[in-house]
Amino acid sequence: MSDKLIIIEDENLKTPQNIFDKITVSFYSIICFTMSVLLTIIISASTIMRYVLEIDLYGYEEWIKIFAFWLYFMGAAYGSYNKSHVSADLVQSYVKDGLIKKIIILIRTLITFGISLLFTWYGYDFFVFSYLGPLGIGIAIPKTVAWRIPLWTANISILIGLASMSYYFFWDVITATKELIKGGKK
Repeated sequence: MSDKLIIIEDENLKTPQNIFDKITVSFYSIICFTMSVLLTIIISASTIMRYVLEIDLYGYEEWIKIFAFWLYFMGAAYGSYNKSHVSADLVQSYVKDGLIKKIIILIRTLITFGISLLFTWYGYDFFVFSYLGPLGIGIAIPKTVAWRIPLWTANISILIGLASMSYYFFWDVITATKELIKGGKK
């Protein structure tokens, strides 16, 4: 056996180039890994407790929801950075390279960016509501039923994830605009 560490790199994944991307991508990766592990442990523990020990794990659903929100929205932010988010992009497959394709791509990226900004605004409102409460003064802050965890702990992940997605979609608009201005076949 060899003592060498073999690192397999996926050529489709981007490597962070600037300090901001290095910090944020590391943050997304750490959160996604940690939440995946915690979700696996909690769900496994609840299954064992319920079906083997025949007792319930009190209030575990609340933790599952919070950890799942963090996993989903940090994963979405990472997917936006890496341009690996789910999409049904028929333009790349069916439209020939040229001016029309670049215009369609720019329109698509503008629409995506606009929608992500809209949802970021909704995410902000959602977070502020859960942080300040329905009165807007920090009284009667919404909390979970069993563990009394403030709901803003999950809702901040929505805001961070959507804001990050908007940021990376903005750069997609910049890239598409540069490609359109540059012209040519590629």
